[in-house]
Amino acid sequence: MTLKKLYFFIFLIGWFFFPFNHFDGIPALGEFKSEAGSFFFMAGFALVVLDSIFKLKIAIPYKSRIFQVLLLFFVWCILTILFNFSAVNNSYFKHIGGFNRFFRQYLALFLSAFVFVIFYWNVIRYLTAVQILFIIRKVLLACLVFAFVYGFIETLIIFFGFGFLRPILNLFDYFPFLDVTYQSSDRIASIAYEAPSLGNYLITISGWMFSYIFTEKNKWRFVPTMMILFLTFFSGSRTALINITLQLIILGIVMYRMEKYRKILINVFQYTFMLASFLLILNGSKIIKEVEKKMETLNFSKNLTKNLSNQSRFGMQYASLQVFREHPIIGVGFGQETYYKRFHYPGWATKNNYEFDAFYKNTSVKSFPSAYNIYTRLLAETGIIGLFIFGTLIYLCISKSIFLWKNSKDEEKILALVLIISFSGLSLNWMQTDFFRQHGFWLCMVILIKLLSDRNAKISDGRDVLKTN
Repeated sequence: MTLKKLYFFIFLIGWFFFPFNHFDGIPALGEFKSEAGSFFFMAGFALVVLDSIFKLKIAIPYKSRIFQVLLLFFVWCILTILFNFSAVNNSYFKHIGGFNRFFRQYLALFLSAFVFVIFYWNVIRYLTAVQILFIIRKVLLACLVFAFVYGFIETLIIFFGFGFLRPILNLFDYFPFLDVTYQSSDRIASIAYEAPSLGNYLITISGWMFSYIFTEKNKWRFVPTMMILFLTFFSGSRTALINITLQLIILGIVMYRMEKYRKILINVFQYTFMLASFLLILNGSKIIKEVEKKMETLNFSKNLTKNLSNQSRFGMQYASLQVFREHPIIGVGFGQETYYKRFHYPGWATKNNYEFDAFYKNTSVKSFPSAYNIYTRLLAETGIIGLFIFGTLIYLCISKSIFLWKNSKDEEKILALVLIISFSGLSLNWMQTDFFRQHGFWLCMVILIKLLSDRNAKISDGRDVLKTN
């Protein structure tokens, strides 16, 4: 087996295991310690580097405008530290100095958005649009089936009291990167370590699973989508409920605009209504109660003073914005917001909230408090300039994907739709998370660069009258 075939295989294995994070892991890897997929991506990158040594070159999409904007963001993150050098040098909290914190956070960004991106690029640049769509989607579907089986059994145990199924669920303990535990609340986490993590996984793959509706002709084309919806509902993840609803709306708009699929969309609504009616007749009170609970969790303003998670989440975002107000142009330095925002925690967030005393303010707990929003974090750390660069990256990804969807045919058009749905969902998801380990976003970015590169090649050869960057 050649090195190229080996790291291609590792790429596929990594994407099968990427949602598996419910195991002890390797503490030395920091925030990647429990991410099984990252282990394979790191190994794959090492093989790419080894292969490049033999060939005396490594493939990097440096001509891509999207990749150039990403590099500019990397540079700006370093500059924010240099501009705030004195303050960073004096920062200290939870036994970690400012430069130490910067290196840790920059390494996490570098691994996710550069090392893994280069690995993805060296795999995907050899594939056609058809291969990218069908091969990657097949791996993601295999993982979803596994997650669904686990989640379905978990649902029967937690929601319907089928305790006799516990020995069956315990058998999953023998599977790599998976420790079987039972959630303390009425939420499932499937193969992930908690419900929000499961939600993040579902948002990442939903566009790929929706694409089966367009490429398959049999009655099973809707099954992947139904599995996504089932796991989303019983996970209770508010973020997933909101984001996947948005992704479904995008899907519905696209299907309605394509006359070929308009009738299918109408039939979906009809069958959904019939199924909902059947479930209400079968166990109406239980279903209504669960729906009411899900709707109640989405009422953030009503739950702000009752739900500790909401208090902490919005309190952290508020504190980050206060830091931005004080340092609006260049921010306080990449990775530095906690050193400043801990003096801006609002009273309505800390009142009767044990999380602040037990975790966020507790210096004996090494983990830093989350910003719970990548955009407010970037405003605080990199200022309006940093957010503008990062926002430009997201804008280019979405706008170029829309361009490809409008000007492509067949599988390439479907793949462009997958990119639109994925970029939209994951960009919105960043309003609830503050980490750059959105592997699905970076994979889609590489796929987009590949498709744009192929189109530019066609233009250069005179095979396409359309022009793009």
